[in-house]
Amino acid sequence: MRIALAQIITGRELERNLDLVRDYARQAKTGGADLVVFPEATMRAFGNSLLDVAEPLDGPWASQVRAVAAEEGIIIVAGMFTPGGSGAGTRKVRNTLLATGPGVDASYDKIHLYDAFGFAESDTVDAGTQPATFDAGGVTFGLATCYDIRFPDLFTENAERGAQVNIVCASWAAGPGKVDQWKLLSRARAVDSTTFVLACGQGDPASLGLEGTGSAPTGVGHSVVVSPFGEVLQELDGAPGLLFADLDPAVVEDARTKLPVLANRHKF
Repeated sequence: MRIALAQIITGRELERNLDLVRDYARQAKTGGADLVVFPEATMRAFGNSLLDVAEPLDGPWASQVRAVAAEEGIIIVAGMFTPGGSGAGTRKVRNTLLATGPGVDASYDKIHLYDAFGFAESDTVDAGTQPATFDAGGVTFGLATCYDIRFPDLFTENAERGAQVNIVCASWAAGPGKVDQWKLLSRARAVDSTTFVLACGQGDPASLGLEGTGSAPTGVGHSVVVSPFGEVLQELDGAPGLLFADLDPAVVEDARTKLPVLANRHKF
């Protein structure tokens, strides 16, 4: 199965961000991909208001993404924001991944919220509670979002639910050592779960001469595809770009035969 990672840099304008989805989905299909992954916050970049754009999974933004997927005949995974709960005068959103395309209609709400490095995602976002997987082309995919990558249990749980591939959509925060951590964690989660890891992040705004927005995590790039043995198969730098990789489920079976960490795992 051929996949693509679309490392884009989104902004405040929803329509402009949809144009990026249309453009990169078309390029991915032309390149032979069956599935294209976009980053977290594809709908609107962090550092902007989220409450005013949050919408249900059948709302206008998500419906337009579905239309692109149907028109191109490709599965799209992209980050958006859906309505969260409200109470004590506070309204929140959910940080949601939409997976849509031929035979696929799934979603995942980010479980581990980024309350770290001076940013408090939980101030504006409600946490999800359940893992999510979907099937496409005879392959099972697990979903994860950004900070989730620091928590191995989600990846092994997805694998135990049948995932051969874990998708991570991110808008990784910049800072000393953060790119190295992103690459280390992507490789570690692949080995933990003996799955391919498709880690797609927002590109680095600095690569286009743009400044970040305060402490908001606006991306560092370095989207990467990792094998179940932890081998980096493809990687981008900080700039926007499109990455292709061919996934063979037989590699997962081989890894789980040679390295049966899921079978040998103990839960404490």
